Formats: sequence, structure tokens, C-alpha cells
Amino acid sequence: MGRQSEFEAIGTQWHIDVYDEINAFRFESLMDAVRERIEFFDKTYSRFRADSLISIMAHSAGSFLLPDDATPMIEVYRKLYDLTSGAVTPLIGQALSDAGYDAVYSLISKPMTSPKPWDEIMTFKDSTLELREPALLDFGAAGKGHLIDIVAVMLRAEGIESFCVEAGGDMCHQDFAEKSLRVGLENPVDTSQVIGIASIANKSICGSAGNKRAWEKFHHILDPRTLTSPKHILAVWVVADTTLIADGLTTALMFVAPDVLQNEFDFEYAILHHDFSITASAGFPGEFFS
Repeated sequence: MGRQSEFEAIGTQWHIDVYDEINAFRFESLMDAVRERIEFFDKTYSRFRADSLISIMAHSAGSFLLPDDATPMIEVYRKLYDLTSGAVTPLIGQALSDAGYDAVYSLISKPMTSPKPWDEIMTFKDSTLELREPALLDFGAAGKGHLIDIVAVMLRAEGIESFCVEAGGDMCHQDFAEKSLRVGLENPVDTSQVIGIASIANKSICGSAGNKRAWEKFHHILDPRTLTSPKHILAVWVVADTTLIADGLTTALMFVAPDVLQNEFDFEYAILHHDFSITASAGFPGEFFS
């Protein structure tokens, strides 16, 4: 029989469904390992924890050896940084904090400054991040998606072939029989409703919307060049082979047109604009209600 686990971690709710037969003891042992792995990731990359490596970097320049999982994440960030002319950057942390999205969630803004260019502040090579000056980094644009992928790899390593890992609405789905999973697309204006349905099979889907973590004139996505939150788009959904890429692209599409990203990444998308019009790729596996 299959198993389910629900728990809270990294500030959001997690749902892990294993469709394969697995006994209770083995499943609980695996979930213990998953929660331990999530805790390690959080203690490394969270800017909301005083004991994290990110918090140390905020006060100290120098060389920092990062875990092996940093490489794919930072490589995606670098591509998105270049493709969006600096709009997607891990250096956005201090600006987000000053806007009010800080470690205590004060949601009270104070004077803000734009982050400096990537190459002026940091370099990354062979798992080592070199900071030329202290910097508060933020990996919120793609970090959760990357962590979902890490958990999925843990399940596959245990021989599990059919599962869904979901955290805060972002998910990775795998099914040995290629059965599809129907996913509701949340209405950002009324979160008790869905405005469409997507079907995924052996893919990841992520969404991003400005209604989440909104305060004053800001929400959790901030343009480092203008120090404003984009308001022309209400929500974005992306389907891709990995949750890391799907997650990162939902943020990037707030700043650039899809064709800017399509030469570098393979994905399908749907964009809900401020006037409730919808732009979707031809292959987006979903439908929207009229």
C-alpha cells in the first residue's frame, strides 16, 4: 500500500505521497531522513535563521565551501541572472529585508538600495563561493524547487518509482505507469478558487503569484533594478523536467518574455496578466475556466 506524510518545514507545508507499496517502518525511516535533509538545506541557505551559513555570509567576506547541492542551483541562478539582465539575483536578500521581508517578517519597509552586480561581489567555482564583501544572499526564487528535487532523488534512491513531492504548491511528480496528476491552478485574487487545471506526468510544476507574502506596495518578488514588485502579472505557472528550473522560471517570467528563456530552458508556461488575460505556450498541459 502507498503512504502519505505531511509536515511543516522551511516555512511551508509539505505533502509527500508514495504510491508504491512500502511498509510503515521503512516509510517513517525515510521520512525522518527527508526531514533531516530539509533541515540541513535550511540551515545552509536560509536567510531567516541566525545560525545559517547565509547569515554568516551576511557579516563576513571570504571563501565559503558550499555543499555539493549548491552547484546546480547557483548555475541556474547565473543563467537566469544573465538572461534577465540582473533581475533574478541571489544578491536580492538585503533589498528584500529592507523592504520588510526580513528575518522577523516585520513587513515594514525602510530605505533600500539596489544590489551590486554579481561579478563585482562574488564568484563561484568548485563548490566554493568567494564573497568580496559581506552580502545577504537569498535563494528563494529557486531554492524550494531545488529542495523538492533533492527529496525526489532520495525517494528514487530507495527504489520508489511512483510518488509526488509537494511543498507550498510546487511539486515533482513521478509515476512508473505514467499516470497523470491533475493539479488545480489557484486564483490569485480568490485563493478559495481554482481558475484552471493542469495535468502532469513525470514532470514538475511550480507557480508564483504576487498575492503571496504581500505588504505595503511590495510582494515577495522584487526587481533589484527598480526596487519595486512587478504588478503587471498576477500569476505564472511553469512545467519543466525539474522543480529547480520550474521554480526559477516562474520568477524570471515576471521580468522577461518567455522567448528570452526558451533558448536556454525547455519548459511550458501559462501567465495570468493583471487584466486577467492569459498567455500560454502551445504545449502547456492545462486548461483555464472561462
